[in-house]
Amino acid sequence: MTKTLAIAGPTASGKSALALSAAQRWPIEIISVDSALVFRGMDIGTAKPSAAELAAAPHHLIDILDPTEAYSAAQFVADAARLIAEVHGRGRHALLVGGTMLYFKALVNGLDAMPGADPTVRAAIDARAASEGWPALHAELQRVDAITAARLAPNDAQRIQRALEVWQLSGEPLSAWHGRRAMPAMALPMLSLEPGSRAWLHERIAQRFEAMLAAGLVDEVRHLRARDDLHLGLPSMRCVGYRQAWECLDAGDVSPLRERGIAATRQLAKRQLTWLRSMPARTVVACDAPDAPAQALAHLERLLQ
Repeated sequence: MTKTLAIAGPTASGKSALALSAAQRWPIEIISVDSALVFRGMDIGTAKPSAAELAAAPHHLIDILDPTEAYSAAQFVADAARLIAEVHGRGRHALLVGGTMLYFKALVNGLDAMPGADPTVRAAIDARAASEGWPALHAELQRVDAITAARLAPNDAQRIQRALEVWQLSGEPLSAWHGRRAMPAMALPMLSLEPGSRAWLHERIAQRFEAMLAAGLVDEVRHLRARDDLHLGLPSMRCVGYRQAWECLDAGDVSPLRERGIAATRQLAKRQLTWLRSMPARTVVACDAPDAPAQALAHLERLLQ
């Protein structure tokens, strides 16, 4: 009997290595749950699996979009549901792996007809409004959601904020959500890799970001900046690491990048862990335990029986 399982956890917790180990033991296809891995040409800063790793097991939802495009939770749920059915049809297990918790939450809880409020996103929009003014944000809304912008006054702060919030959270305009039916919840046994020591995770994050810099992250972002159709307003370029590198290149000084990139990645991990704590049905394995891989594989084996 085919199964659908999930491996979640903060960045740098060992999810990808565990998934590959599982795929070597059982007939598994990996479905990426990562809002950055969908973009082509963004390999180093996303810690995208290598060609050898991609060849070692079937992977899905990697390199499916150009960085100019957006990808929403609703699109992910639809794609994941389709892929799960296809994987099961091949007589294999579907293993969803990643750290984009909004996508996991959409699968596990069902997708609301519209994204809920996000205090962090709202605070960022308010900060921009304080410095740029609501008419400037209304002009931005006009570019991404002309239908909604047309019915709002340039100083309608509350509604402009909500429309931009929905766009930033979902990658889709508010107008596209009207009349949309919510997607149903999915039963999804989840194994979560979470550190007992935050210091352990911070060290892993620092090591990984330093490895990205050594592998050529700055040159990768330079190449992306050379395109005339990419800018910091796009979801792809707001990904952790890329945004900080772009801003440092704008300033003409990449020396602060290591510190800024590590700090931003730590904040991402903190948000991921907060999301995970709101998902009580998960089974937690301490990823900093010496026998963490063995524990995790034993748990997956029990679920697959």
